[in-house]
Amino acid sequence: MLGEYRITGRGASAIAADIESAVGAGALHPGAALPPLRELARELDVNPNTVAAAYRLLRDRGVIETAGRRGSRVRSRPATAPRDEIRIEVPAQARDISSGNPDVAVLPPLADALAAAAAGHAESPALYGGPPVDPELSRLARAAFDADGVPAGPIGLTSGSLDAIERVLAAHLRPGDAVAVEDPGWGSVLDLVPAMGLRVVPVAVDDEGPVTADVARALESGVRALVVTDRGQNPTGAALSATRAAELRELLAAHRHVLVVDDDHVHGLTGLPLHCLSGATDRWALVRSTAKAYGPDLRLAVYTGDAVTVDRVRGRHRLGAGWVSHLLQRAVVHLWRTGAVDVAATARSYDLRRDALLTALAERGITGHGRSGMNVWVPVTDETGAVAGLLQHGWVVAPGARFRARSAPGIRLTVSPLRPDDIGPLADAVAAVLRPAGTGRYA
Repeated sequence: MLGEYRITGRGASAIAADIESAVGAGALHPGAALPPLRELARELDVNPNTVAAAYRLLRDRGVIETAGRRGSRVRSRPATAPRDEIRIEVPAQARDISSGNPDVAVLPPLADALAAAAAGHAESPALYGGPPVDPELSRLARAAFDADGVPAGPIGLTSGSLDAIERVLAAHLRPGDAVAVEDPGWGSVLDLVPAMGLRVVPVAVDDEGPVTADVARALESGVRALVVTDRGQNPTGAALSATRAAELRELLAAHRHVLVVDDDHVHGLTGLPLHCLSGATDRWALVRSTAKAYGPDLRLAVYTGDAVTVDRVRGRHRLGAGWVSHLLQRAVVHLWRTGAVDVAATARSYDLRRDALLTALAERGITGHGRSGMNVWVPVTDETGAVAGLLQHGWVVAPGARFRARSAPGIRLTVSPLRPDDIGPLADAVAAVLRPAGTGRYA
């Protein structure tokens, strides 16, 4: 079962540490089955409860997963092996459309914003004991939320969207709780949830967002939280429509204990209106990152939510990181005040490339999806073959395995690096590699 590796340890912590070290060193591979509790207890001459406690520790750390009578296994992607490791090396002369990065040509220069932040710091430096959120940033963020119809709530800051999502989930959930997550969806969330000791419940996605029937099944199964991308969903480009949002809010009204996390990570680069689920339940949060519109290294996300959730997240943040750098906060205030990003022009830039690629693929009999954002998702029957075939044509694309739990195979094409004269050759390459296939859904 374990090959040449033998588990050692007498206490639960020691057994768990030995197994976790073996996973990190490669002695235990993803998917490897662990011995049944009583069998390992006999081998180690310990009480079965000790082994059960060790396995529970490993599950809570995101190292293993348990499936009742089917036993325990090393996760297919342990917390020490993120999905980003599923990557393709970019050979010379190949075009990389796999990274998911924004187009640097439409990102605003940061020199003036950082200089303004430094000047402000010189006049009034941020010190221990000061307010964690810059008052002007809070005012501007709240005004933007109000303009989009987001329910009233206090403002908080974290170092990016994923940081906020992790903190919000940790504020309410315990290891073993189930979280409904889009599938396909953001690989980092699909990894984060089990790494926190929580259980992923995949929910199918179509162009209008999470499929209502799947969300209903997840809610009836007892999930404690739902994470949904409002616009520019990664990797499919899905965006919540008004109709779908209304359906989901009606469902959630009967499950008011469920925590809802809205991820609006493409705020600032899409022209689609926001339709969120915030406020449909008693505990909720909506997160907006500056990464896509202003630059990935500007590590700041604003969030709002119900008072209890925001208070818990702020309190825990204060005990750890303390606050997000006021230099970054003041830089973002400068960018917002000066209108450094022309949202309409930025959205149009991505829309033109994405829509052109979708049209070109359709003309060649290929189904693609990309209602918003910077990516196009193409369902395929053979993911490995599609990636390898496109590599031979000089295109590096992201394998769908980065973004899937149980959904069907696909590939993600990021339009950010594309120029108008790239669209035809890329569509030709995809058509040469794929047989026309796919449906209107991703699962």
